[in-house]
Amino acid sequence: MKTLVLVFHPSLKGQSHVNAALAEAAEGLENVTVRDEYALYPDGKIDVKAEQAAVEAADRVVFQFPLYWFSSPALLKTWEDDVLEHGWAYGSEGHAFEGKEFGVAVSTGSPESKYQPEGDNKFKIEQVLVPFQGTANHINATWIKPFVTFGSFGISDEALAESVKNYKDYLTK
Repeated sequence: MKTLVLVFHPSLKGQSHVNAALAEAAEGLENVTVRDEYALYPDGKIDVKAEQAAVEAADRVVFQFPLYWFSSPALLKTWEDDVLEHGWAYGSEGHAFEGKEFGVAVSTGSPESKYQPEGDNKFKIEQVLVPFQGTANHINATWIKPFVTFGSFGISDEALAESVKNYKDYLTK
């Protein structure tokens, strides 16, 4: 299975600890292509045809990003708006994602305990990510369970190593 990982972190090489480690691990895997979207499009102008070609060459597409205010970094929303065109990704003629798996790999600053009905955020992480599952449904992709690295602020080296190991498994299963 060919997996495409689209990384959306505005400072992957500069400020990211978790997402940089995950992206680096993914780059070393066979049949996995990693695209650093902010590095490719620092001006925010996405090459729609190049992105569509990358998706078409994959069997699985994973959006990797840090969770920002219960959502994604801005470039990911721009990517969705520009790349997921009617007639290509959805609509009666849009079949680009049919037969493909679609998922997200997110990191949160807060620990998992905050993502519980009784936690500060009041929602489980799966509830926060429902818009992405809705996108998968709309484009006729097969939604796969999200990969989550909780508590990235202050994550221990051991916990990060475990997350990297689990991410490799997630991308290659």
